Amino acid sequence: MLKNLAISSSTASPLLLISSSLSKPFLSLSRNLQFSISKSAVTSRPNSYYKTPMNILNKLGFGAKSADPSTMDPTIPQGPDDDVPAPGQQFAQFGAGCFWGVELTFQRVPGVTKTEVGYSQGLLHNPTYEDVCTGTTKHSEVVRLQYDPKECSFETLLDVFWAGHDPTNLNRQQEKAAHESLERQQKHLDRKIVTEILPAKKFYRAEEYHQQYLEKGGRFGFKQSASKGCNDPIRCYG
Repeated sequence: MLKNLAISSSTASPLLLISSSLSKPFLSLSRNLQFSISKSAVTSRPNSYYKTPMNILNKLGFGAKSADPSTMDPTIPQGPDDDVPAPGQQFAQFGAGCFWGVELTFQRVPGVTKTEVGYSQGLLHNPTYEDVCTGTTKHSEVVRLQYDPKECSFETLLDVFWAGHDPTNLNRQQEKAAHESLERQQKHLDRKIVTEILPAKKFYRAEEYHQQYLEKGGRFGFKQSASKGCNDPIRCYG
């Protein structure tokens, strides 16, 4: 789904920042780790830019059906993201519309060591891409990345999205950083950024063909560079 910003950071990714303020995905990443984004006042949960084409069986009512929210048990999907990153790494989650372009953007950031796309914040356990595209499961398309904090700070990742401590107060520290980053960006805009800061929920890894989709060639087979520091414009579908 095209629900927009999701951010979390730590070994257990405790923080999620959700925004419905973007109308299109990342366009490019420059040498100083800024990129172009567009803002809007949309507050609904619009669908993904790309939908799996409906075949004749779907049209006749024999294809995959939309998930029924009344049958969903949110206990697991609404639980915390308790996965553990690699030793010495930290997790961060970002959702800004179609996850293909978002992933490639962060693949290019020095210090980011791994990216994977998936679904989070929804009601359905183990959702598929088709489930998410129905709009009934409430999931966001997100990118979960691992980064080396020695090479890339959480604040740097916040900057990329916008153009020793006590583990018991880590959530408050990251929440403060996210709020401060939002406030700095708001000064440059003439419309209010619509953003919520929430706990991160369970992350579901998307199907393998979605992983590093644009680097592998996208829909049309045109591979896009994931080299660190690359500032080539990002084409959302390849």
